[in-house]
Amino acid sequence: MKRRIVVIGSGFGGLAAAARLAAGGHQVTLVEALDKLGGRAYVFEQDGFKFDGGPTIITAPWLFDDIWAKAGRRREDEVDFVKCDPFYRIFDHKGRRFDYNDDELFTLGEIERFNPADKRGYLNFLHTTKKIFDKGFTELADHPFLTLWDMLKVAPDLMRLRSDQSVYRYVSKYVEDDFLRQCFSFHPLLVGGNPFDTTSIYAMIHYLEREWGVWYAMGGTGELVAAFGRLLEHLGVEVELGARVDHIRVKEAPDGTPRATGVVLADGREIGADIVVSNADVATTYSTMIDPRYRKHNSDERFEKTRFSMSLVVLYFGTDRRYTDTGLAHHNIILGPRYEELLSDIFHNRGTLAQDFSLYLHMPTITDASIAPEGHENFYVLSPVPNLKSGIDWATSAQPYRDAIMALLEERYLPGLSEHLVTERMVDPRYFRDTLGSYLGSAFSVEPTLRQSAWFRPHNRSQDIPNLYLVGAGTHPGAGLPGVLSSAKIADDLIGAA
Repeated sequence: MKRRIVVIGSGFGGLAAAARLAAGGHQVTLVEALDKLGGRAYVFEQDGFKFDGGPTIITAPWLFDDIWAKAGRRREDEVDFVKCDPFYRIFDHKGRRFDYNDDELFTLGEIERFNPADKRGYLNFLHTTKKIFDKGFTELADHPFLTLWDMLKVAPDLMRLRSDQSVYRYVSKYVEDDFLRQCFSFHPLLVGGNPFDTTSIYAMIHYLEREWGVWYAMGGTGELVAAFGRLLEHLGVEVELGARVDHIRVKEAPDGTPRATGVVLADGREIGADIVVSNADVATTYSTMIDPRYRKHNSDERFEKTRFSMSLVVLYFGTDRRYTDTGLAHHNIILGPRYEELLSDIFHNRGTLAQDFSLYLHMPTITDASIAPEGHENFYVLSPVPNLKSGIDWATSAQPYRDAIMALLEERYLPGLSEHLVTERMVDPRYFRDTLGSYLGSAFSVEPTLRQSAWFRPHNRSQDIPNLYLVGAGTHPGAGLPGVLSSAKIADDLIGAA
């Protein structure tokens, strides 16, 4: 049955949902508050540089290929993916580095440099994470959890896989060296989780990377967003940019069931719909777009009790010299002197901003010189910080924090940085709240703890309004590109079966 569907938000969840639904024959309108597509994947362009605002790492590329295939096209005809090697270069606070990729012998050789005894433990870790991957991703990532029974059916399997343990604790069963434990447990940070709190199901991310690789979209992730834009045009999707949704219009059916009948934009325009799909932040969707009388299950009180992910400080900057001779890779993880203590400072909202930090340093011009002027280098450095529940005053904290990060980079990794800096942009938790509409300035929405996973997360089909669907980081299966793309497939399947 052909339906009129409005999709709110053009992050990857919204883009994927709109493409899938349009390819299925539905009449789709996509509304985006910003001036161009992308959501968190917005592209900043300044002084000849292109900076990917959000995701920089592509895993499970076949999930994108599947969307294009449903539309009768080939993704590789629109945008090229290049495999990164190493996947990451990880530095400890002493400057020692560890590389890994999908070559098992190479990774074992890297492990041997730190603790030869951990080679056997790593192989055992891989063996067990395959079982977690087979259950947690292959079977459940695109399976909706709409009832408690859906959860109870899989609970025994999850318990057998020790989902009650944290990722760090799980890794520590197999790996003894402290630095190597950090190298194999940091992955929950990629989806907004604390390795010491996040369920060990997320240990499968390491296996997922080994299974399908870590990729870069040539031209930047923004080129992938642009390819989605062309796909939506081909499919006849009506795209409205600069169109902020004021509220979702809800009316009660004759039987008293609330039904979404469309959206009302901030400029007063109304777009009618048979179905609404929201890729906006899940807490923002419920708390600001829907009348409280229609929110029995997703009340303001629920979200006040929910744990939300950390936020981020991100610095985008360009230099007028290349830094290819400094030992950096495309993706770099720079770990500080503290691990568990720093993560506790970030996630447990102690109200203070730690003076040390761990960083993700992205250096895409190693792979793709086209995103910077000739002879220049393009960077993106990210630091996890507490979300706005902490009460940190970013009006006074942002500049000193920025200065400390840049000083560390200049001292240890990018000599002469201050002399060669030619362009710069910074975002902090206020950007996630004010521009992206993220509750508490959270960068990844609902934190992926065991008690906030699967059925315990906000559902893909609203419990309150049965023709409202949720996609993106805050719903099942969670944040990260594989997660949000899977949420779009779930919504597509549910709508098709309705």
